[in-house]
Amino acid sequence: MEWDVVTLSRIQFAATVAFHYLYPPLSIGLGVMLVLFESLWLRTNNPLYHQLARFWTRIFALTFALGVATGIVMEFEFGTNWANYSRFVGDVFGSALAAEGIFAFFLESGFLAVLLFGWDKVKRTTHFFATCMVCLGAHFSAIWIVVANSWMQTPAGFHIVETPMGPRAEITDFWAMVFNPSSVHRLSHVICGCWQAGAFLVVSVGAWYLLKRVHLDFARACVKAGLAVGLAASLLQVVTGHISAEGVARNQPAKLAAFEGLFETRPRAPLYLFGWVNENERKVHGLAIPGLLSWLVHGDVDQPVTGLDQFPQEDWPPVNRSFQFYHLMVAVGFAMIALAVLGAWHAWRGTLPQRRWLLWLLVLSVLGPQIANQAGWFAAETGRQPWIVYGLMRTAEGVSPTLKAETVLASLILFTVIYLLLFAVFLYLLNEKIQKGPDAEDLIPSGKLALPVRPAES
Repeated sequence: MEWDVVTLSRIQFAATVAFHYLYPPLSIGLGVMLVLFESLWLRTNNPLYHQLARFWTRIFALTFALGVATGIVMEFEFGTNWANYSRFVGDVFGSALAAEGIFAFFLESGFLAVLLFGWDKVKRTTHFFATCMVCLGAHFSAIWIVVANSWMQTPAGFHIVETPMGPRAEITDFWAMVFNPSSVHRLSHVICGCWQAGAFLVVSVGAWYLLKRVHLDFARACVKAGLAVGLAASLLQVVTGHISAEGVARNQPAKLAAFEGLFETRPRAPLYLFGWVNENERKVHGLAIPGLLSWLVHGDVDQPVTGLDQFPQEDWPPVNRSFQFYHLMVAVGFAMIALAVLGAWHAWRGTLPQRRWLLWLLVLSVLGPQIANQAGWFAAETGRQPWIVYGLMRTAEGVSPTLKAETVLASLILFTVIYLLLFAVFLYLLNEKIQKGPDAEDLIPSGKLALPVRPAES
């Protein structure tokens, strides 16, 4: 099979982003958990929460390091593989990525040193402030990256300028660019997915310790706190996902039609729970609920939903791939709700340690948000095709004009090998930290973090 430059470049960028996207959601979600644990410690003076904060800070540092290392490559690929695209959107992307560096990365990395090395050296409130700033910086990073990507989905606040090297998009209204029609909806959905990723990692480790009957107090606290955050984030995902889907129906109707395999514009449009799309026959074979898609989009089953028949076929996304990625994301999302509800119920009743089958499911739950996040990203990007900037530039027009297929293939193989090695190192170090468990010394805060000792009464 012979692949062209466009296909290989898309595979390379997809592989790069997919691998990178394993880590930022964990960093953002763990940042929230660190703020939660440290605030509980400050409020209750319970040393268990100090131990939790110290342990998960080490895991956070690992995910942050891998996220930075794997994210750098993408920016180079904009120049090496996607020069025409970078020239077209440079003004828009440059401002968003500059804001990400100034408002997010510098904030996060600046306070990271205090978070990691300030234990016992700064006051408790100072350290908590640093933890909050690191968490806030991680969220700011997500904001600007999602803004840049959302502009590709729903461009706004710009005009096209003709230059000697071709057309170029330039910002005319910065805030219209930032608050483009899909940015807020997509950001809320992404952030909830990040909270899930961090929370269920905490749940997974706690459930593992309960299975092994070690670090029991630590494990119970992990499971309870992680399930509370994970359940809240999972329920919010339903709300933000629905709002985001409504936005897709308004702004990218071809994408929504591909997500649902809707070839004909029709009232009482069905919503498929699962299925397989035969693109040649223009049929979906699966289980559907009649009229539910019309009701979710319009609040009225008799209102028609726009199908792919309203668009030229050359503008159709890959229908079956979009359908499968989207439905995988939705299915995993609802499965996480069910698992969180079940786990929270047994944790509240105190019967969770006796439900070993459920503990094993909770150990594996760490995979759920990662699968849903990856499937959601693939659905969003696949559903935007054949456009790299929706309605303005086709993906095939964005590649570097002098790029050779063999060059991309060689770099793709090299990056794949390096990323697999990095992933192996990540798993090794993560497993080592989990197997070691929390340090018993962390139950006795020392230095400036220690509680003041009252003088003995005479």
